[in-house]
Amino acid sequence: MKNAVFIYSPEQLGYKFSDSHPFNHKRLLLTMDLLKNINALNDEDIIPARVATDEEIALGHDEKYIEIVKKAGHGLLTPEQGENYGIGTEDTPIFSNMHEASALLVGSTLQAVDYVMQGKSRHALNLGGGLHHGFQGRASGFCIYNDSTVAIRYMQKKYNARVLYIDTDAHHGDGVQWAFYDDPNVCTLSIHETGRYLFPGTGNVTERGNGQGYGTSFNFPIDAFTEDESYLEIYEQAVREVFEYFKPDVVITQNGADAHYFDPLTHLYGTMKIYQEIPRLAHKLAHEYCGGKWIAVGGGGYDIWRVVPRAWSYIWTEMNDLPLPTGPLPKAWLEKWQPDSPVPLIPTWEDPSPLYDPIPRKLEIEEKNAQMLTKALHMIRAEKR
Repeated sequence: MKNAVFIYSPEQLGYKFSDSHPFNHKRLLLTMDLLKNINALNDEDIIPARVATDEEIALGHDEKYIEIVKKAGHGLLTPEQGENYGIGTEDTPIFSNMHEASALLVGSTLQAVDYVMQGKSRHALNLGGGLHHGFQGRASGFCIYNDSTVAIRYMQKKYNARVLYIDTDAHHGDGVQWAFYDDPNVCTLSIHETGRYLFPGTGNVTERGNGQGYGTSFNFPIDAFTEDESYLEIYEQAVREVFEYFKPDVVITQNGADAHYFDPLTHLYGTMKIYQEIPRLAHKLAHEYCGGKWIAVGGGGYDIWRVVPRAWSYIWTEMNDLPLPTGPLPKAWLEKWQPDSPVPLIPTWEDPSPLYDPIPRKLEIEEKNAQMLTKALHMIRAEKR
């Protein structure tokens, strides 16, 4: 059995709204090239993506919506028609062949699922996935089809699996949460910047699930300007408690890399330290509770030059039990990509220190986060009883 597979095809770069849109899958190339430069990724590790069928996509989306997406991508949808489905908006503009591009990203995650669930590989990584805002009948927040929702339903149907979904994107994993809000066999955990000032505005501690699914939805909303120490305290305790409480057959992690200080769309003050720890703990607990079954997808991350390639590389090196990369980034990688980058690249795996000026409200933010964590953990422990 392989330790890990890396799902990728060049066609994944076809999921592109425009040259100026913040969602840019060039970050896949940057990450792969960085991993190859440190000899962590070989061609035999790479498994080609596949296209999800309409039937598979319909596990998470209305058939009528799928038809609307097809029409939009072939120029057959008016702006008025698209509006009702979240298509043709500023966030999720129409682009040519958008159904085909989106179906490939869903199929890539299903490819990752099959490799893990059929015992061909302990772990699988699809950085092209993680489009967690997509709803059953509506696009939202750069996401057309929700690959994680489809993949979880696929695991339930094909493998009868009990699934834990962990989302560390800075934006609440709303699409996945609501898809399984009343399902007792899927547990969703999201650690995100509070929705007070950030899209999508949901993800409160009180969103706990509904009906039979009550007690399987966990949210840890953190304050703007949260730094590494507070973030990691919450992550460590939340993830350990929920694994122990839910005892899943398999874990899928969404690895948005937008909680970093450099990210242009969020207000968190994370550094590379959090991206070293997030996959480390997920990996450890996957082995403790799920026989190692761990599927990881990408997600947000809008500083594609200085943050995403380093952050996502850590997932792959962790999956393969490789030493944590430290020190200078490869000279060849820096020289190749610096001419394209609008900002100076960070020349080392670690961030410069200090990365930002001290935060005046640091203690107040940490205290608020600690209170939130206490409240959320109390709820989990109450469920255990």
